[in-house]
Amino acid sequence: MRLQRYEICALPGDGIGPEIMRVALDVLHAVGRKHDIEFACTEALIGGCAIDACGCALPEATLDLARSADAVLLGAVGGPRWDTVDPDKPRPEDGLLGMRKELGLYANLRPVRVYDALVDASPLKPDAVRGCDILIVRELTGGLYFGEHKTIEGVAGAGVGAAMGAHAHDIMEYDEYEIERIARRAFEAATIRQGKVTSVDKANVLDTGRLWRKVVHRVAAEYPDIEIVDMLVDNCAMQLIMNPGQFDVILTENTFGDILSDEASVLAGSLGLLASASLGDGTSLFEPCHGSAPDIAGKNIANPLAQVLSAAMMLAHGLDLDEAASDVTRAVDAVLADGWRTADIAQDTTDAAHVLGTREMGERIVACIEEER
Repeated sequence: MRLQRYEICALPGDGIGPEIMRVALDVLHAVGRKHDIEFACTEALIGGCAIDACGCALPEATLDLARSADAVLLGAVGGPRWDTVDPDKPRPEDGLLGMRKELGLYANLRPVRVYDALVDASPLKPDAVRGCDILIVRELTGGLYFGEHKTIEGVAGAGVGAAMGAHAHDIMEYDEYEIERIARRAFEAATIRQGKVTSVDKANVLDTGRLWRKVVHRVAAEYPDIEIVDMLVDNCAMQLIMNPGQFDVILTENTFGDILSDEASVLAGSLGLLASASLGDGTSLFEPCHGSAPDIAGKNIANPLAQVLSAAMMLAHGLDLDEAASDVTRAVDAVLADGWRTADIAQDTTDAAHVLGTREMGERIVACIEEER
């Protein structure tokens, strides 16, 4: 029988990226062997390592590889060695933003699930987080991050007695079609979940927020069986901590989604558990929600689960390989249920012998997948 074959653009990036990427690729190949699927994974540069090698965060060769691939799997980008406030110098994040723009990745899905085995790892009370299962649907190519950014030196300030100094502005813009397409993604997701969408905006202050609410409700009318709740972003930030169980699908614009999804990570106990999918109408990108963590790079202590779960999202959302995706998520569930932990999710009661390094956690997941063959 001929193997199914998929071309994967693997972008390890910076910091812990190469370590966790190795684990994810091992897991992909293990589940591929089980299902007679070949994953041809080609690595390329992005972020800080690309700046060092090529002078830019997103080389054309990387972009070409991504465009021709069936899916893109990213590790992490960034680190203090490339930090700069000079607008004329490249930043690692330019690579990720550029990739989103060039591939038209307008929908970011960030699931936040609290594992039963890790309830005690959350800083919140167990009763508050037990059973939490939230999907954050974030618009990814509009808003502040993609508006005009400008700094002007030596201009007169506003107001009496204002001195000459710098002026800066960042423009937040949304068109109706951008809001409509992301809203439809959220409502479609809710139809196979708990049937509730919480739309987050700042409609009491921002024109973009008022347009957001208007368009979202127009789309909601097409889904009469889905409950729609409007919530201001500041209230949502509070409610995520006070009563996270009320949420099913959270729909939000780019900047708010960036902040809220990082806040929601504390529910699960660690950013090292949170995966994400960035979807458009073509090749999609999958990445963990955490950063490059350069302080622990090369020490074999990084949690690879977010990267592994991002690979599972790639299987499901990018390649329509639902059975293979389920095998990966079941393996992660089983390893955690058996008490295996990386340092960031270990509790005081965790047996030291059950605290694993990056590679060793990957080996446990691979073994679990292979045992089910």
